[in-house]
Amino acid sequence: MKLTISHTTAYRFEEPAAYGLQQLRLTPKDHNGQNILDWRMEVEGGRVETSFDAHHRNRDSLVSFDPDATEVRVVCTGSVETDDKAGVIGKHAGFAPLWFFHRSTALTRAGPRVRGLAKGLKEERTDDIPRLHALSARILDAVPYEIGQTDADTAAEGAIEIGAGVCQDHAHIFLAAARSMGYPARYVSGYLMMEDRVHQDASHAWVEAHVNGLGWVGFDVSNGYSPDPRYVRVATGLDYSEAAPIAGLFYGATGEAMSVDIQVQQQ
Repeated sequence: MKLTISHTTAYRFEEPAAYGLQQLRLTPKDHNGQNILDWRMEVEGGRVETSFDAHHRNRDSLVSFDPDATEVRVVCTGSVETDDKAGVIGKHAGFAPLWFFHRSTALTRAGPRVRGLAKGLKEERTDDIPRLHALSARILDAVPYEIGQTDADTAAEGAIEIGAGVCQDHAHIFLAAARSMGYPARYVSGYLMMEDRVHQDASHAWVEAHVNGLGWVGFDVSNGYSPDPRYVRVATGLDYSEAAPIAGLFYGATGEAMSVDIQVQQQ
């Protein structure tokens, strides 16, 4: 499948920021089942200071704001060719060793609620893939998809306690539970072509667990299945903070507003 993607992030200020620096992870990865045909990043009201491959093989770009800019726009456009690999990415690669993905973080710490969701799965399911799909189903049942109930700082345990969340929360719960069961696991941010709309106001998130004999395998908890050719992988990490599309800071601005418009279509 050939997908075309447009991702626009716009900042507007009543008074310009004295200083601004944003870390962008917006360049898709080339890998088995995903081929980047072309990709461009254009910045208005700022400039790309540098780009580099970080320890998760994410392509990071640092964008600074022009001192007098009242509007900064970052526009990424390109096309990606995807194949149906049933969610299987394959063998581990990159600068971070596989054991690194057993680590928990503040957002993915396994407390009693997470361990309760994972309880009994090793005994009920003898094979890895059915076990992990069963975990995904348990998470979605316990934490139905609902926007506005959590935020970027909500940890896995907190989302379960709230009883509602979004794809980021589902990913953090899965990561905490899978690692507690002995699986290396990582967060994935990227794009998903939706069937009912073209315009989206946020990117998507899912997870990958490392399974002996298969390597990395993806699971989209929010939708209840493994990624297919409609998915485009952009960045990975231990949790949202390491794979967030945009992070950074600015000083001195007033009346700040940010908007995001994402379009993913089949060409």
